[in-house]
Amino acid sequence: MKTDIKRATGLLVIEVVNSNPNGDPDRESDPRQRVNGIGEISPVSFKRKVRDLLEDHNSPFFKSLPEIYSKNPDNFCILESRGRDRGTIITEMGNNVAEFLGSLFVKKYWDARIFGNTFLESEGNKGFIKTGVVQFGVGTSISPVNIVRSTNTSKAGVQEGKSAGMAPLGFRIVEHGVYCMPFFVNPNYAEKTGCTADDIELLKLLIPQAYDLNRSAIRPDVRIRHAWYIEHKNPLGSCPDYLLFEALIPRRKGDATTPSAQWSDYEDITALPGELQEKVASVVDLMCP
Repeated sequence: MKTDIKRATGLLVIEVVNSNPNGDPDRESDPRQRVNGIGEISPVSFKRKVRDLLEDHNSPFFKSLPEIYSKNPDNFCILESRGRDRGTIITEMGNNVAEFLGSLFVKKYWDARIFGNTFLESEGNKGFIKTGVVQFGVGTSISPVNIVRSTNTSKAGVQEGKSAGMAPLGFRIVEHGVYCMPFFVNPNYAEKTGCTADDIELLKLLIPQAYDLNRSAIRPDVRIRHAWYIEHKNPLGSCPDYLLFEALIPRRKGDATTPSAQWSDYEDITALPGELQEKVASVVDLMCP
C-alpha cells in the first residue's frame, strides 16, 4: 500500500452541451447560475458523481479497477450513502481518537478517508474527522451561459383520469458552456482521516469517468475536456495554486461576455508553460495520462 501522499493542485475543464450539469433546488432545478449569468457546478454535485460511481461494486467499472481495489470492495464503501445507519457507523468509529485510525470506519469508508466528514460531530465524537485531504472548489463557467427551458410531455398521464401529462418548463438545460473546477490535495490532513496514496490514485481513476458513466436524461452530454493533476515538489507547495489555474484555464475568443456555442469558441490550453513546469514535480492530464 502506498502511503506517501504528494501535495497536488487540480483543475477540471468541463464542457456542457445541451445538459443540466447541476440543478438548483432553490430555482426549480434550473441549472445553477449567478446573477451575472455565470454558470456554477457545486463541489457537492461533482463529489456525488464520484461517490455513486464507486459505490456500485457490481458495475463493470468497479470490476475493471486494479485488484487492490476490485478485490477489496469492503475497503471502498461510501459513507455518504442512502439508508446509512448512524448507530452502526458510530460503533465502527471506536471509542476514542486513539482507536480511530485503526477502526473499521477508517478501513471501510473511502469517501470519509479522502473528503473528510463532519456529520458525526453532533454525536459527541468531535475530533475524529474535521476535513479531508481532497477539497473541490466551485466550478464556474468562463462566459455567461444561456439556459433553455421547455415543457416535457408524457403520452401516459400520471394523474388519474388523464390520458396524457405535461411538466411545464420541466426541461431546463445549458445550451453550451465551459466550466473550470479547481481541486486540492493536502497531505497535511492524511493522518487525521487515514487517507493513503492508494486512495488518491483511486480518485484519479474515478475523475475521468465521473460524467461519462453517470449520464442521465437531463445530463446526457457533459464532457471533461481536461483533468489537470499537478504534483508539487514539497508538501507545502512549490508554486502558488492561482498561477497554475491562470495558466491552464482556456481563453475565450471574441466577446467573453456572451454565451459560447461550441468548444472552438475557446483557445484550448494543452500544456503548462515551461517556467511553471520547472516549479512543480509533474503535470498530468488524467483524461489522457
